Amino acid sequence: MSLLDFLLIVVAGFFAGLIGFITGMASLVSYPALLAIGLGPVAANVTNTVGMVAVGLGALANSGRALADTGPKLRRWAAAAALGGVVGAVLLLVGSDGAFEAIVPYLVAMAAIAVLLQPKLRALAGEAEFARAVPIGVFAVAVYGGYFGAGAGVIFLALFLISTSESMWRASILKSFLLGIANLVAAIGFAIFGPVHWLAALAMAIGAFAGGWCGPPTVKVIPPQVLRISVGILGLGLAGWLGLH
Repeated sequence: MSLLDFLLIVVAGFFAGLIGFITGMASLVSYPALLAIGLGPVAANVTNTVGMVAVGLGALANSGRALADTGPKLRRWAAAAALGGVVGAVLLLVGSDGAFEAIVPYLVAMAAIAVLLQPKLRALAGEAEFARAVPIGVFAVAVYGGYFGAGAGVIFLALFLISTSESMWRASILKSFLLGIANLVAAIGFAIFGPVHWLAALAMAIGAFAGGWCGPPTVKVIPPQVLRISVGILGLGLAGWLGLH
């Protein structure tokens, strides 16, 4: 890996971290960047997962106090995310990926549509919060995040915006925190058993931490409706891109 490649991955990591916090689509930048420097698909996937742990760390360092009042349910969600990340990592390392990857574009597309329709869906739900369903949803999304990850943030946003009364700001922080946990436990497995390219992972992590740090203040200045619609549209674009690859 050349110095130029290292610097390019740092830059890609920064934009992946920033875009990942804002829209939940970090892998749209980071995964192709790793492929571009010559990593194979599996090596790029596991290296990306390891590097993207830094997004959550950067965002948490700059906004962790916002989660302080979430209470015991945050611990339940974190446990579900950790378990899901483990399952996703195992599936990637030992399973056949063809069938699962075939449905990924549809999962991302459904999440993007749900984000776009969130006000109407929440209006139908009224004041109800689906507390029992959230940990199950967190586990399922974390499985996907540990396995592949592209668009997992969009699915997390859809889950929290529809199943709870959390604001876009809080949903963004929760998404980053829980996806970071799923990535962390998956990354531990990949570090032991997977073909991680450590120099590329380091470069990605350096940029991703800075991008994650810049994410919370950036989201604060974007009007929630603009952000929601942007995430939904970009999510549909990501689903189309995944469907063609």
